[in-house]
Amino acid sequence: MPAALPVEQSTDLESLDSYARLIKALLPRAALVALFDRQGQMRWSSESTVGPDLLQLVEENLANVRAEDKGIMRELHKDEAAYLNWLRDPKGALSGVIVIVVRRAGSVEHRGFGFVHSLVRPALECLARELELHNDMGALQNALSARDQDVQLLLDVSQQRDVADGANDLRTLLQSAATHLGAAVGALIVPDKSLVLIWADPQSELDRGIVARTHRQILTLVQSRRESVIANRLAGVDGERNQARIMGTPLRHASGRVVGVLALYRSPAAPGYSARDTQLGELLARRAVALIESSYDATSGLLSRPAFEQRLRGERAQGAAPASWSLLYVDVDQLHAVNENFGMHMGDRVIAQLGELIRSKLPPRGLGSRIAGDRFAIAVPSKVEAAAEFGEVLRSGAEQLSSEQGAARLFVSLSIGVAPLEEGDLAHCLAEAESACKAAKDRGRNRVELYQEADASIVRRFTDISAAGDLRAAIAENRLRLDAQLILPISDTVTHQVHFELLLRMFGEDGQTVGPDRFLSAAHRYQLMPKIDRWVLSEAIRLLQPHASELAAGKLVFTVNISGQSLLESGFCDAYVAAIESSGLPPEGLCIELTESAAVGNIEQAELFMRRLRAMGVGVALDDFGTGLSSLAYLRSLPVTMLKIDGSFVRDVVRDPRSESMVQAIAALARSMSLVTVAEYVETEELRDRIASLGVDYGQGFAIGRPTPLTDVLADLSIYSSATPVTQLPTSDETARSRRMH
Repeated sequence: MPAALPVEQSTDLESLDSYARLIKALLPRAALVALFDRQGQMRWSSESTVGPDLLQLVEENLANVRAEDKGIMRELHKDEAAYLNWLRDPKGALSGVIVIVVRRAGSVEHRGFGFVHSLVRPALECLARELELHNDMGALQNALSARDQDVQLLLDVSQQRDVADGANDLRTLLQSAATHLGAAVGALIVPDKSLVLIWADPQSELDRGIVARTHRQILTLVQSRRESVIANRLAGVDGERNQARIMGTPLRHASGRVVGVLALYRSPAAPGYSARDTQLGELLARRAVALIESSYDATSGLLSRPAFEQRLRGERAQGAAPASWSLLYVDVDQLHAVNENFGMHMGDRVIAQLGELIRSKLPPRGLGSRIAGDRFAIAVPSKVEAAAEFGEVLRSGAEQLSSEQGAARLFVSLSIGVAPLEEGDLAHCLAEAESACKAAKDRGRNRVELYQEADASIVRRFTDISAAGDLRAAIAENRLRLDAQLILPISDTVTHQVHFELLLRMFGEDGQTVGPDRFLSAAHRYQLMPKIDRWVLSEAIRLLQPHASELAAGKLVFTVNISGQSLLESGFCDAYVAAIESSGLPPEGLCIELTESAAVGNIEQAELFMRRLRAMGVGVALDDFGTGLSSLAYLRSLPVTMLKIDGSFVRDVVRDPRSESMVQAIAALARSMSLVTVAEYVETEELRDRIASLGVDYGQGFAIGRPTPLTDVLADLSIYSSATPVTQLPTSDETARSRRMH
């Protein structure tokens, strides 16, 4: 008998001793059980040593296995026989061999293969299933290892911290994605944001110019298919075919619209992209969209203020010479007039057009941001003189956005201030540019001004003397008027009451309307709000008294605004309550409205005042709800009857899931507390329907009715007090047109 060889157990198989014991129990004369792979390499044995003749026997017979064979029996020595049992995978292909060596007892001949196989068949089937499971687990282990790497990549790009370069998070994500997925070139492209990022492996021969040749085709494909696409070759310029493996993953906005693409390019010698690659690419694309949405303003497509400041700090950290940079502060002239005369949706359209204008005109390395509702900040790598010329380009381009809207003309203009971006605090430089912008407004609007030391004092003098003086004169000369804006139910779950909010209008000496942002800000600054609030209540009582009987029917409610400043004035609340009590008006026909910030900022006075009003039967509304989370802590104690959801949430519900969730949550909260909800700035029918589906009770905005002089509304008051159901009432615009026709 040849010398025995030691067995090296395979480290990737667990012990199969239990199966060997089972086989020996079924076949008592079995001396050895061994497992071989399909190449004849022994993977496991029940004994520590195996003779070389057995290894040779297995190797010789593996070459002649027939598809229908279950195995064979071969004499090993005069006293031993080897039974080779073929293992097959689910498709019938040979996957290994289980060898059982049996010793002969005395002079008894060895049994045939069929007999021995029938005895040990149950054990062999169990062992085969165990080995198949082991192979599956090995594949799963490999997959899990790759998946662990994928998860680690996602964790790495999700836990990135802001660094000096504000675009570094997206660049790092792109580089990580390309490296992990074996791409030589990667690109992140978002046309609406003018965002193009490209990363190329310096060790690869793949030309980064392939992005320029193919990105339009890839973007078109993912936009049309709305899913990831894989192509080994794409037609290039002049019919040339690009030798690369390409995967394009769509970047989807929250609304589902494809706004860009994450494109990864492998060399033609690299493996093709798999389903796992596309799944990982889609997860990375979601992360990229989240980073983009947090860094860019949704309406204008420009950087948000935090992202703008971060990117600017990055430019400084990279050694940009501060003296060679300038800041532009851009203010849209009289955007409030556009909102009031044409609707908030038209104001948003102007903002979007201006964002596109700025993006299209920005010089290389220039940065544009929307820092507030109608204000923009722009940083350009040039001195103030050249920056002022750039400002003139923007100012001229904005004028081209003016258009005819029916019988009225929508005029767009910009006031622009320019200041050098010097060493030091960015906020200080921005304040200088803002002072120059205000000086541009003071000098006639629609112009570009460079910052001068005297600008700040000019602006202060104009604000302190001109605005406040005009306001005092308007009060003394009765150049104020009350308008009323209709508030209608959009839900069948509320009682059919018609509400009107009373709005204050001021006229200049020339008869032109002065925007509320101008005179109300001056009134707040110079403590004139209590005087204005008294005038509003007095005028409202005077105009409503002839209609007291119609208000008593309980179908009409007029809302009057009060500022937080008035709550703090000694004796104001007492005088206000006394004026309502002596007015002869039914208290249920009145509602007093305070802003959320005013109520929370003066919580003790506000609560006391509200309780006195509610004891009389006057309703209490909390305006701009949702802008201050601290109010939630006080809402249970405040005797509020109505919540008016801040318009910034309402306007964005169609395109921003977060705003939609906020509105729905406020509506649910109010309903649980038996409070009525009103959505402000409902400007379109689509918005009205969406708001109603979220559970809001009332709507206010241009889709419901425009502000109309209170005297005109009162002339048609019988229409509103007698018609049912309320949701079918004509808007204030329709009643005004009807009155003009007659």
